[in-house]
Amino acid sequence: MTKFEASKLASLVTPKDLKQMFLNAQQQVTDWKEVSRINKGMTKGTAFNILTGSSSFEETTIINDIVKRNMIWEFGEYLPQHIKLTKEEKESQIINPVHQEPKFLK
Repeated sequence: MTKFEASKLASLVTPKDLKQMFLNAQQQVTDWKEVSRINKGMTKGTAFNILTGSSSFEETTIINDIVKRNMIWEFGEYLPQHIKLTKEEKESQIINPVHQEPKFLK
């Protein structure tokens, strides 16, 4: 997930969605020693501890959008399916290039 996609999702997710994302990550991440996306100086395990340590994930909890962006940027692939962005496919345009037969030099 890119930082831009995470920023777009940050305004859409609820604390409940974030909690489910972290529960999914907890079960599915295989390499916690992998380098973090949000800070190259720490591992995914350290990022998990920092991002989940201070949040209560109750519905009344207000989480800053920058914090939500970082949570999603790091663990967004584990979001519940109903919250993920759908990629719009671009219509391929058929381009007919101009062609002329070459006029060879003599």
